[in-house]
Amino acid sequence: MMNETISPFGPKQDKRFMCQALTLARKALSRDEVPIGAIVVSPEGVVLGRGYNNVIHARSQTEHAEAVAMRRAGKKLGDWRLEGCWLFVTLQPCAMCMNLSNLARISGVVYGAESPLFGYHLDKGAGLRVYKKGALAIQGGVESDEAVQLLKQFFSEKRRARDERKKQRNGSSQREAS
Repeated sequence: MMNETISPFGPKQDKRFMCQALTLARKALSRDEVPIGAIVVSPEGVVLGRGYNNVIHARSQTEHAEAVAMRRAGKKLGDWRLEGCWLFVTLQPCAMCMNLSNLARISGVVYGAESPLFGYHLDKGAGLRVYKKGALAIQGGVESDEAVQLLKQFFSEKRRARDERKKQRNGSSQREAS
């Protein structure tokens, strides 16, 4: 995990922006979506776009929090190029979202929790240079404890519901067999 501050905003502002993304992640959680939130911040520190996961409700794999936030920032700016902007997201982005960040000309990504299964790990960074002359700045670990807690809560609830369904099915099967 990376803890070094590299964003131009500094640690205090990084935390403030990540807290805004965490608020969006909680909204996703309340909608039974994986709790991931993201915001796009201008070079001047103005929030241009916000998003939270909406994959299940929209029935679209492109409705990741990062993609939603970048789309909204582009609409606000009237341009798909988000040059100089920074993306703050509660979970390490996947390959799709990292490459989308590059295509949008985002300057850097600040994320909270590591994603060991789907995160675009730094050892795969060579692919990122294909779309951009400068390297995309990446900073991890900002407010990671809260981001991890939201994810654990979500997946714990999913496992509990799955186990309850299994119990109900097994109970029905046993009654039918008697």
